[in-house]
Amino acid sequence: MKLTRRFDRALVLLTAATVLLFLGCLIRLGSVRTFAEGEEGPVLSSDTKFVTFFDDGNKLIVKTEANTVQDALNRAGLVLNVGDKVEPALDTAIDMDNFFINIYRARPVMVKDGINYKYLMTAGHDAKTIARDAGFLIYDGDEVELMPNMNFLEAGAAEVYQIVRNGGQNLTVEEEIPFGEERIKDYNLAPGSLEVRQLGEVGMRRYVYEVFYVDGAEVSRELISEEVIREPVERVVAIGASAIEKKPLTASMGRNRYTITLADGRIIERQETYYDLPMSGVMGYCGGGSYSVRADGVKVDADGYVLVAAELSRYPRCSIVETSLGLGKVYDTGTFALTNPEQFDLATDWTNRDGR
Repeated sequence: MKLTRRFDRALVLLTAATVLLFLGCLIRLGSVRTFAEGEEGPVLSSDTKFVTFFDDGNKLIVKTEANTVQDALNRAGLVLNVGDKVEPALDTAIDMDNFFINIYRARPVMVKDGINYKYLMTAGHDAKTIARDAGFLIYDGDEVELMPNMNFLEAGAAEVYQIVRNGGQNLTVEEEIPFGEERIKDYNLAPGSLEVRQLGEVGMRRYVYEVFYVDGAEVSRELISEEVIREPVERVVAIGASAIEKKPLTASMGRNRYTITLADGRIIERQETYYDLPMSGVMGYCGGGSYSVRADGVKVDADGYVLVAAELSRYPRCSIVETSLGLGKVYDTGTFALTNPEQFDLATDWTNRDGR
């Protein structure tokens, strides 16, 4: 009788422990963690953005100063292993708030083709893509099947895929078509802010080749057909713009005048002019870096700010200012500032047209 009671008590404790463990797993899988980068370290600047990571069922939200996806991963302490996949790409710029990053964790896979086999770590789930990533050619008509793992000594814990050859001689290759980006001005948004109005989607182009063999070895292939099976969809981003951008400075205009209300409430009349000189000598004032020439001939820094010359006692170097050509950053000054301290001189390539 005592033995039975002890057994019943042990069974109840074991059941309770199992339920608690299960609930703990559910809580962990559905957990959402939020923290501010540098919470106990350096104070963040105002130029921070919320970034959300989706990492194999876990969600992590951070407020970060990171400029790229790779930088955000590093700052959040998220480590990528061989075969892990990240969307968007690691070099993608984080140029807006509420940015989303997906992490797909790799798992071990073995692909078999007759007596040949290869191991790889992959985050993919399409069987033919996995086989191609393993280095096997998959011809039209071939099949790739997920098989039960019947030999743990050979495959370990890996998923096993078997290529079934059906005598195909044609090879289909699909290639992504990158999507472009359209930027539109929105005068109702804060100047410089970005808002995605339409997500971009990559397109897909399909090539079909006939493969020729000599003694069982491929010697050449001939393109049979090529078609776009999915057109790319442009990413549309709205950029907040000031009302003064409705009448931008142009080369033919020479100078531009407009009335603007400053942050302190003062209403002033500003004059804008332009100049064309090499700007390398002043780029070091704001952390270094290079500059480039926009499609409209305006010189901008690595962050896209128009290079501006201004009266430095009112607009210190590296100040962000509104111009009729978009947000600018003060790098330079000139003699004009002695007589007109509210004038901006904007760097362009409108005179020399040499790309410098």
